[in-house]
Amino acid sequence: MVCAVVFQRQGRLYYADPGELTPSVGEHVLYPTDAGAEVAEVMWAPQWVSDDIGGLPVLVGMAVADDLDAATRSRKKRAGARVAAKRLIREHGLPMKLSGVDYTGDETTIYFTAPHRVDFRSLVRDLSATLNGRVTLRQLSARDEARLTGGIGSCGRELCCSTFLVDFEPVSVRMAKDQDLPMNPLRISGACGRLMCCLKYEHPLYQDFAEQAPAIGESVETPDGEGTVVGHNVPGETVVVRMAADGSKSACALASVCSSRKAYDGRAEAVTDVPEH
Repeated sequence: MVCAVVFQRQGRLYYADPGELTPSVGEHVLYPTDAGAEVAEVMWAPQWVSDDIGGLPVLVGMAVADDLDAATRSRKKRAGARVAAKRLIREHGLPMKLSGVDYTGDETTIYFTAPHRVDFRSLVRDLSATLNGRVTLRQLSARDEARLTGGIGSCGRELCCSTFLVDFEPVSVRMAKDQDLPMNPLRISGACGRLMCCLKYEHPLYQDFAEQAPAIGESVETPDGEGTVVGHNVPGETVVVRMAADGSKSACALASVCSSRKAYDGRAEAVTDVPEH
């Protein structure tokens, strides 16, 4: 059984094992974290999945009134810390952009981005005095900032990094070329300004298709007759063929297309399999 929760509306989904609990969508539960159990809202009710996804954190229990009150106080402290941090950053004249604030116990963690390393020692002292507690500043990368703030990608969906991606994997321009994408940075970059993460986990699909599909310009045989390949449709697993008979274009399933090269190879194998007398 698996369920999904969020710590803030429109935030990233966190998956968990509900254990003996059966929470409904919209109810609040206690999700285990390194800093202790925190209140989270259920977005996907527990459901059975066939895949083996063991090792998920187990929900601690249902959130009660005291837990909700503590979460409300923590939310107010984070809001106050955000206002104070913005004001002090401006007063110190530091080239920093506030990205997020986290509050656990008596410690406040402030996340920021900057074009280079920043000497924020005096800022930490003033923040600690203002917030009456320990303050930690952490500089984020561009990808981490996009994950934290969220947003909508060029595909029209929520950012992968803020919804389901767990780790960032290296992405190269070679992957974009293999997927026949234009080398325009605006077309292949995500909200963070780096290459889109989807180029990485979609790349194997294009590699498998390239190994099986006939090349553009190759003569092929289809159920509708002979023709020449003029295009590929990787998501649909089809090839576009210009028919030799009338010059029309037809989208043919990859499995139904036989290239002249494959046909020749097949005849060659058939000849070699003939036993000698």
